[in-house]
Amino acid sequence: MKLKVDQVFIGRVRLLSADGERSGIFKAPVDGAVMLAPTGLAGDEQADLRHHGGVDKALHHYPVEHYAVLGAQWPQCAPALGAGFLGENISTNGLTEHDLCIGDVLRIGSARVQVSQTRSPCWKIDLRLKVEGASRFVEAAGITGWYYRVLQPGMIAAGDDIELLERPNPWLTLATYWDAVTAHRPDSELLVRIAAAPGLAADKAQRWRERAEWLRVHG
Repeated sequence: MKLKVDQVFIGRVRLLSADGERSGIFKAPVDGAVMLAPTGLAGDEQADLRHHGGVDKALHHYPVEHYAVLGAQWPQCAPALGAGFLGENISTNGLTEHDLCIGDVLRIGSARVQVSQTRSPCWKIDLRLKVEGASRFVEAAGITGWYYRVLQPGMIAAGDDIELLERPNPWLTLATYWDAVTAHRPDSELLVRIAAAPGLAADKAQRWRERAEWLRVHG
């Protein structure tokens, strides 16, 4: 696998709704290279640090091709949809949840990053699209995007190569992971295996271990 970054985005926290809700979902493309540190891109902000940002969510990647799916579902939104609209830091064409695995180590520009988890769609997607139920659609369709942790800080820019360096879990694509953890009644043994996958965010690993134990106890 080798492709290029189409665009890099950063943004400041802004008002998302008339009732005062603030968000870092608004991003603008970067001209030139920007520093990727362990907690994210220089100049990028998140409003709710309990659920966004941090070392296991340092960089958000969203495939641009997913916007065609959203535009087909809600044609009234299509003119506004495009790279950066849902708050991603990196946009590409040709790389989706079916192509990457939990734990994959990539080189992007001069930085080295690792796939740590999928994005969990929340109600802010509804507000951004002005469509009730948009986040549930993104979840059901598995077009979530994903996060990286930073293993080696560096500069990244539009046009940089994205190169796969390591793949410790070739069985666990992001699509496979998402289908497993969002199943109505997941397979407990599969959850245990997922929780042990190298590179998975620690809080997610703990959640799936606890979920597997609950399923064992309750049949």
